[in-house]
Amino acid sequence: MEKPWLTNYEPQVPPTLTYPQRPLDANLTESARQYPNATATIFMNAKLTYAQLNALVDRFAAALQQLGVKKGDRVGVYIANCPQFVIGYYGALRLGAIVAPFNPLYAAREVEHQLQDSGAETMLVMSRFYPIVQQVRAHTALKNVIVTNIKEYFPPLLKLLFTLAKEKHEGDRQDIAGDANTYWFQELLSKAPAQPSPVDVQPADTAVLLYTGGTTGVPKGAELSHANIMANAVMCRHWMHDIQEAKEVALTALPLYHSFGMTTCMNLAVFAAGAMLLIPNPRDIPTLMKNVNQHHPTLFAGVPTMYVAFNNFPDIAKYNVKSIRACISGAAGLPVEVQTKFQELTGGRLVEGYGLSEASPVTHGNPVYGQNKIGTIGLPFPDTEAKIMDLETGTKEMPVGEIGELVVRGPQVMKGYWNMPEETAHTLRDGWLYTGDIAKMDEAGYFQIVDRKKDMIIAGGFNIYPRDVEEVLYQNPKIKEAVVAGIPDPYRGETVKAYVILKAGETATEEEIIEFCKGKMAKYKVPSAVEFRESLPKTAVGKILRRMLVEEEKRKAGQGK
Repeated sequence: MEKPWLTNYEPQVPPTLTYPQRPLDANLTESARQYPNATATIFMNAKLTYAQLNALVDRFAAALQQLGVKKGDRVGVYIANCPQFVIGYYGALRLGAIVAPFNPLYAAREVEHQLQDSGAETMLVMSRFYPIVQQVRAHTALKNVIVTNIKEYFPPLLKLLFTLAKEKHEGDRQDIAGDANTYWFQELLSKAPAQPSPVDVQPADTAVLLYTGGTTGVPKGAELSHANIMANAVMCRHWMHDIQEAKEVALTALPLYHSFGMTTCMNLAVFAAGAMLLIPNPRDIPTLMKNVNQHHPTLFAGVPTMYVAFNNFPDIAKYNVKSIRACISGAAGLPVEVQTKFQELTGGRLVEGYGLSEASPVTHGNPVYGQNKIGTIGLPFPDTEAKIMDLETGTKEMPVGEIGELVVRGPQVMKGYWNMPEETAHTLRDGWLYTGDIAKMDEAGYFQIVDRKKDMIIAGGFNIYPRDVEEVLYQNPKIKEAVVAGIPDPYRGETVKAYVILKAGETATEEEIIEFCKGKMAKYKVPSAVEFRESLPKTAVGKILRRMLVEEEKRKAGQGK
C-alpha cells in the first residue's frame, strides 16, 4: 500500500533557511518547554521525557561548574549510545565547554593522543572504558574523571539483573576507589544544584571537536561551532519536510560520537522534540530489530552495512518494520540492490546522502520524496554550494560530467582543524572545503561520488574506482557484503582484489566470482583475485576500512607470502 506521506517533494533550488541564533543546547530547552512530556530517549525500554532530560542536563552542567569547568574548556565524552551521552554532551555545551567525543573502539594509544591533542581536563567515561583512562591518565592533562555505568538508566528489573550478572565486568566502586579526582556520575548529580550559573554562549563559539582521519593518518579535531551544528540540524529538518514535532522516533544505532549520528539522530531529534531510540551497539542487529518491532521508529539514518544486515536478518517477515518512513544512508556508497530491497521490506524511502565531519556532517542528499537518482549523493543541501575542481591543482572548475574533487561551502562547514593551521589551510581554501572525494555533477545538478582520492586504483595506467566494481559484486545473489581494493602488482603497479562475505548457506569459488564480473565491466576492472571472509574490518559506525585491507596485503608482500 502506498504511504500518503510519499509526496512529490523535490527541492531543486536550495532555499535560504532561517537558523535560530542561539547556542545548540537551547534546542533542548525549547523542546522541554513546548513538549515537557514528550519522550526524549528510549533505552532498554526505559524512557526519559524532555522535561526530565533537560533537568538532568541542567544538573550535570552545574556539577561540571562545581568541578571548575569553565567556558572553552574541553570535556571528553567516552560513552556508547545511552542517555548519559546525551546528558554529557548537552550538559557540557550548556556551560560553554567544548565537547570532545571519543570512539568507544579506541585503544589506549588513541585515547591518549586525543586527550593530549584536545587538552581535555575533564572526562565523562563509561565504566567499562575506565581502565583505559586509568592507563593513560598520567600522560594527559586530565584533572577530573567522571565514571558512569551503562545500567544507570535501565528499567528497575533489568538494572537489578544486570547488577547480579555483569557488574563485575562493567566496573564497581572498587574500580575508582583511591583514584584522585574521580567521581561517580550519579553521586555528582545528586550533590549538584538544580541549575548551573548562567554562561554567555554565542553561536560562533566552538561547540565540538570531532576527530577525523584516523584511518588514513593522525586524527585531526574538526572544530565545529554551535552555529555550524545548528545549521546542519535545521537543514536535515528541512530535507525531511514532513517531520512532525514531538511525534517522530529516530532509530539511533549510529554511534553518537560520530558526526553522522550526532546530527541526524541526536541533534535532529532534539530540534524536533523527537524520541531517540538508543542502540548501544550498532552491530547488535537482533537488539536493533527487537527495538524496531517494539518501538516503531519512523526515521533511520544509517550506513550501508546496517541496511545490508537489516535486509538479511533471519525471519524478518515476523518483524513489524513498516513504521520506517525516511532513511538517509551515508559514510559509504549505497549499493542499488541494498536500497531496493530495504524499500521493498519497509515501504519507506531510503536515499543516499553525503557528508564529512568537517561539515557537521551533511552537505548533500537525494530528495527523500522527490526524484531519487540511484547511484548519486543527490543535490546540495539548502544554503550549501558545491562544485567540482580539477584533481591536479584544485583551482580549475570542471564542466558538467567531468571528474574532479568535490568542494563545498556553507554554514555547516567547520572553523578549521584544532591547533593545525597548515592542515586547515590545505583543506579550507577561500571559504571552500576540499573534501578529498572524487566526484562529478550531471546536468540536473545531482552529484555522484566516484571514489576517495586515496582509494582510486591505478592499474596499468587505468584509473579504477572501487565503487564501480563493488556495484557489480552486489548484484551477485550469493554475496552479502563486498569491497575491493588496489593491491601491489609487479606488472600493473596495482591490481583489483575483491573481499567477499557470502550469504548464509551459499558457496562460491574465486573463479565463479571473477566470471560473474566479466561482461559487466571493462576487462581492466575485473578483479584478478577474490578472498572469501567471515568479516571485514570496519569502523565503529560500520564503514569498511579499505585501507586496512591494503595494509594487510602489503605486509604479506613484505613477508614473501
